[in-house]
Amino acid sequence: MSRLVYVNGNFVPEAEAVVSVFDRGFLMADGVYEVTSVLGGKLIDFAGHCVRLARSLAELDMTNPHSDAEWLALFRQTVELNAVVDGMVYLQVTRGNPGDRDFAYPNPAVPPTVVIFTQSKPGLAQSPAAKAGWKVISVPDIRWGRRDIKTVQLLYPSMAKMVAKAAHVDDAWMVEDGMVTEGTSNNAYIVKGNRIITRHLSQDILHGITRAAVLRFAREAQMEVEERPFTIAEAQGADEAFITSASAFVTPVIEIDETPVGTGNPGPLALRLREIYLDEMQKTAI
Repeated sequence: MSRLVYVNGNFVPEAEAVVSVFDRGFLMADGVYEVTSVLGGKLIDFAGHCVRLARSLAELDMTNPHSDAEWLALFRQTVELNAVVDGMVYLQVTRGNPGDRDFAYPNPAVPPTVVIFTQSKPGLAQSPAAKAGWKVISVPDIRWGRRDIKTVQLLYPSMAKMVAKAAHVDDAWMVEDGMVTEGTSNNAYIVKGNRIITRHLSQDILHGITRAAVLRFAREAQMEVEERPFTIAEAQGADEAFITSASAFVTPVIEIDETPVGTGNPGPLALRLREIYLDEMQKTAI
């Protein structure tokens, strides 16, 4: 069955889901996006994604076209129409179609382009990668300086992902000024003893919604959290490493630049955090 995609107020078959060639999202990467997990037909941490969406739009001087309640209704309708049990909902909001190409923002502003679509991923929470663990390599971080805004500008993360694929590993951790920033589409962590170490929030990294929840659960479980940068060498010498994201939840990292982390197997703390996260978030899914 063809997916139904929401485009500017209407649900249409995916083959008919189109936007203008003059849309600034296409011409300028002038837009933001969010991705929300679906487990058991319910949305995971939806409120957190709404908060980040509002922040990203505000940072780009774009008006949020819907209230949180309206977004929720649209997301639920998209999930129901596509019969998604486990999977993802993607939202993209661009500055819209001003009718021609120009570097300057359209003045007066034009209606934003809004697209919502789903990806069905049966058994999302039972990913084999979570049991096996990821292998990663390091690459230079040469992205623009506002990584805290979740824009549709994803070319370099895509390039880094392809470098990782060519190296027959799962992902790449990006490094700037000798310090790990984050993965291609995830936040990065290491573990020393009972202490979780992850880079502090700034314009250098995405303010991960899964990150916020995982760190909250870690503190509630009496785990120590230290927010600071770390090097690849420190990560290679850690007891454990892991990543978090909306689609991978908490996934252990077992190798960095061909060096095993800890025992070279998924660590107990990362696996426990994944268990806690999935349990707690499914309790509050909507």
